[in-house]
Amino acid sequence: MSQTRGRYDFCIGLVLAMSSSIFIGGSFILKKKGLLRLARKGSMRAGQGGHAYLKEWLWWAGLLSMGAGEVANFAAYAFAPATLVTPLGALSVLVSAILSSFFLNEKLNLHGKIGCLLSILGSTVMVIHAPQEEEVETLNEMSQKLGDPGFVVFATLVVIVSLILIFVVGPRHGQTNILVYITICSVIGALSVSCVKGLGIATKELFAGQPVLKHPLSWILLLSLIVCVSTQINYLNRALDIFNTSIVTPIYYVIFTTSVLTCSAILFKEWQHMAADDIIGTFSGFLTIIVGIFLLHAFKDVNFTLANLPLSLRKDAANGTLLSTYDCFNHDEESSPCLGEMQSTENLSARRNGSLSAF
Repeated sequence: MSQTRGRYDFCIGLVLAMSSSIFIGGSFILKKKGLLRLARKGSMRAGQGGHAYLKEWLWWAGLLSMGAGEVANFAAYAFAPATLVTPLGALSVLVSAILSSFFLNEKLNLHGKIGCLLSILGSTVMVIHAPQEEEVETLNEMSQKLGDPGFVVFATLVVIVSLILIFVVGPRHGQTNILVYITICSVIGALSVSCVKGLGIATKELFAGQPVLKHPLSWILLLSLIVCVSTQINYLNRALDIFNTSIVTPIYYVIFTTSVLTCSAILFKEWQHMAADDIIGTFSGFLTIIVGIFLLHAFKDVNFTLANLPLSLRKDAANGTLLSTYDCFNHDEESSPCLGEMQSTENLSARRNGSLSAF
């Protein structure tokens, strides 16, 4: 019976996590469109500290969409472990990338599409090999976990790093370095996930008739969650206003997932109960995601599609033999076959945006 109940909870958590990714991926697009409308009106931009977006309905639509996604995410954490829910956030990368190409004219090149695919594949591998967290069913057990010295040290470091980024690094480099604001959102997000997990347990106990409202931890978790989410929204808005959405979303996913998995491992001691093949699978999946994110970020300005792929072999129109491009350029520069080849493909080279002229 308990095994059946566990599978039922797993399916509920999986569906909620996927729904959350769809809502959150769409929220990036709505927020970005709202911020772009404000920029055209001449209002002070969010990246410069302005808050005119509070009067823009598109931004509020994005916020409501993100709120719906976070509610679904909140519920997913109550039914499934964080190491299952968090990697599925990669789906929001795919949703955001597809929608941005339609509504924001932020076209993804071939590298970007491959990067999105790798992010999804890596997330799938992580879900298959994800460590299972220890069972925490009551607020008293959660309180003991939160009081563990390892987690206290981790939370203290997160707060210190966040304050340094907000008050020292942000004013100097936030406008030019994409990692500053995203790192603030991500490391604080690790704490917010812990708060969500605790509140999910409290909600379950509340429906079971337990007096959770009298437990001080419930209110501490709620207050901490409000502070963390408010900070994340503020600095995520700044990052979206300054940088390309299709780049902000995947980088945010990688750093956020790293922070959450680290926090979850420290809080629930997951790695102590993992087999060696699961550890290797988890790291392999995450490295696959990182490679995908690198393709998205490093080649974002390269206009590269399948039509731009260089042709290594050309068919000689005169005698039907195959002429290698490499062999052609190894001939004497006055060689007639090479000159004929280059002259016959001059227009083709121009249409291919200079892919052959680079030689």
